Amino acid sequence: MEINKLFEDIKVTQWVGDKNATIADITADSRKAVKNSMFVAVCGVNVDGHKFIPQVIEAGASVVVCEKLPDNKPENVLFAVVENSAIALGQLASNWYGRPSENLKLVGITGTNGKTTTVTLLHRMATQLGYKAGLLSTVRNIIGTQEVEATQTTPDPLQMHRLMAEMVKIGCDYCFMEVSSHAAHQHRIAGLKFAGAIFSNLTQDHLDYHKTFADYRDAKKMFFDGLTADAFAVVNSDDRNGMVMLQNCAAHKYTYALQKMADFHAKVLESSFEGMQLEIDGVEVWTSFVGRFNAYNLLAVYSASVLLGFDKTEVLTILSKLGSVDGRFQCIRSKSGKTAIVDYAHTPDAIENVLNTIKDVVEGDRQIITVTGAGGNRDKTKRPIMAAIATQLSTKVILTSDNPRNERPEDIIADMKAGVQPPYTQKLLCITDRTEAIRTACMLAQSGDVILVAGKGHETYQEVNGVKHHFDDREVIKQIFEEE
Repeated sequence: MEINKLFEDIKVTQWVGDKNATIADITADSRKAVKNSMFVAVCGVNVDGHKFIPQVIEAGASVVVCEKLPDNKPENVLFAVVENSAIALGQLASNWYGRPSENLKLVGITGTNGKTTTVTLLHRMATQLGYKAGLLSTVRNIIGTQEVEATQTTPDPLQMHRLMAEMVKIGCDYCFMEVSSHAAHQHRIAGLKFAGAIFSNLTQDHLDYHKTFADYRDAKKMFFDGLTADAFAVVNSDDRNGMVMLQNCAAHKYTYALQKMADFHAKVLESSFEGMQLEIDGVEVWTSFVGRFNAYNLLAVYSASVLLGFDKTEVLTILSKLGSVDGRFQCIRSKSGKTAIVDYAHTPDAIENVLNTIKDVVEGDRQIITVTGAGGNRDKTKRPIMAAIATQLSTKVILTSDNPRNERPEDIIADMKAGVQPPYTQKLLCITDRTEAIRTACMLAQSGDVILVAGKGHETYQEVNGVKHHFDDREVIKQIFEEE
C-alpha cells in the first residue's frame, strides 16, 4: 500500500525520510518488527515504545511512526511524527485492512456489567434473523461460524481490524463487540466506525487502573463522544450515568429503562429459576433468563435490534427462545434438589444483583451459600465491599481463591474479610483451595438450597503466579453433584 493511502485522514506533523518506502507489515510490538515493516511507537501504560526504535531499525523496519523523533535517524528509514501514536495505530490498522468497520454495521456496548450477555445475544439475534455476523467478546470471538479464542475484552487495534476484515471477506453484515474502559482510554477503538453504541450501567470496578470513579466514567464516555451523527446511542436511563454518556454525543439519542419513562421500556411480571415473564413495550414475553439485571440486558438487546431496523415481532419471538450465556447465571441442579448457580459476578454491584435475584426467587427460608473471591493484581478497594455485600445477602459465605495472579490468595482473602463486620462474621468461612470451598458449600447445602459460585463464570482456568491451570467451576460442581 502506498504511504499516502495508508496515512489517509491521519494528521502527520512531520515527515523525515523517503515516502516511497515499502511496507510489508505493521506492528506495535518491537519483537515482531522485521524487514520492511512499519513500527508504531505507542506510549503504553507500562512501556514506552519509543525506547525500542533503535531495536526495530536494526531489525529492518522501513517506517517508524512516533510522537517524538529519535536522535539517530538513518536515511533508509521513513519517520512519521504524529500527535498521538495510539490513535494513529488504530487509524493505520483500519486503512491497512481496507476500513472494514465501514463495511459492517458495528455495534459496541460499554458498561460495568452485562456487556458479554448483551453482545452475545445480539449476535444470536442477528444470526437467527438470517444475517451473517461477527462477535468480539470476553468469552469468544466469532467470524461467521468460526470461533477464535478471546484473550481480552477488547482486542488490540491490529487484531481487531484484521478480525473485522475477515468478517467482511466472508460477507458478514453485522459485528457486535464489547468496549472496555481500558480500550476506550487507550484509544484501542480508534479507526472504528460504529453504527451504534449501548451503555448498560456503571458501578465500581477497575479503580486499580482508572484511580477514581470519575476517571472510569469518563473513559466510558470517550466511546460515546467519538460517535458520528449517523450512529445511534442507546443508554440505560435508570443508571444515573446513562444521561452523562449522551452529553456532547453527536449520535441519535435513545433510552431504555425498567423504572423510568424511556424510549424502550420493560417490566418484570413474574420470575423463577426457570425464567421470567417480561412486558417489553407493551407485549408480554416469556424468557429463560432470570433476574432484573437480565431484564436490562434483554431490553438492551431489544432496543438495539429495533434501532438496527429488525422487525419488532420477530425480535420478541427470538428473545423468547434465546438461552443463557456461558457462566452467566448458569444453573446446575443436583439429583437431591440442590441448585448451584455459576456467575461471572466479580464486582460489588454484580454480586448484589445476583444475590438479590436469588433471594427474590428462592422459596421460603432456604439457605443461600455463596462461594466467592477476588482477582489478584486488580482493584483492591472493591474486595471488602464485595465480601460485605455477600455476607449481608447470604446465609453462609465461603471466601476462596479466584485468579490470584501474582498475589498470595491468603492476602486477597484477608482484604475481603476486613470488610465484614459483626454480626456477619459468624456467617464467614475462609477456604483458600477453590475446589474444597465449592465442595464444602455443596456439603452444607440441603435440598432446595442455592449455592452461588461467583467470580469466574465462563473461565476454564485459574491463574496462579502468571501460570494458567485448568479450572472450571461448572465441571467441579457437576463432579461433586455426581458423587452425592
